[in-house]
Amino acid sequence: MKLARSTVKSFLRLLVVACAIGASGAHADEYSSITTLLKQKKPEQALVALDKRIEATPRDPQLRFLRGVAQTDLGKTSDAIETFTLLTQDYPELPEPYNNLAVLYAQNNELDKARGALELALRGNPNYAVAYENLGDIYTRQAAEAYEKAQKLDPRLTLTIKPKLTLLRQLFGDKAAAPAAQKPAAASPASTAAPAASAASAAKSSSSSSSSK
Repeated sequence: MKLARSTVKSFLRLLVVACAIGASGAHADEYSSITTLLKQKKPEQALVALDKRIEATPRDPQLRFLRGVAQTDLGKTSDAIETFTLLTQDYPELPEPYNNLAVLYAQNNELDKARGALELALRGNPNYAVAYENLGDIYTRQAAEAYEKAQKLDPRLTLTIKPKLTLLRQLFGDKAAAPAAQKPAAASPASTAAPAASAASAAKSSSSSSSSK
């Protein structure tokens, strides 16, 4: 899955907020400078700047979204989940925070939660391509898990299941057998977001450890 940030590597995709349409020049510069820090892999500096700005403008969805991205980059998953969850509560019309939540849930192998978050993202924006891609990643992982469970319950099904698992792995590599990841999105309905790195690598390591048991 893809998260809304280029510094997060995983199956699902993350997005980075570029700037808010209609924002003042000063605010646009602030968003740009903070996004630059994140792209330069300086999330600690970005988070310090964000906390300071959010004190002055606590309702700003762009700044709060970027805070979630910085927290994600710092590995503060619980904090990031809280940040994006609050955004979905305050701005339920925004699809991107749901997308980012899906990425984080997928990293925790909470695939049902991830799928639910993506479905809410698509309800808000039926044309949200990133969410569709991430949802496909989730379905792929869940399909692989279902096939593996069926094979374990009834080994006689191996002849029909093995080709399907092989095909999934040929198409997606180890990602088909790993928990899906994420791709966060923009924080404002009128903002533009740029695609970031994929989030499946975190799931890949989780899958490798489980398969070795």
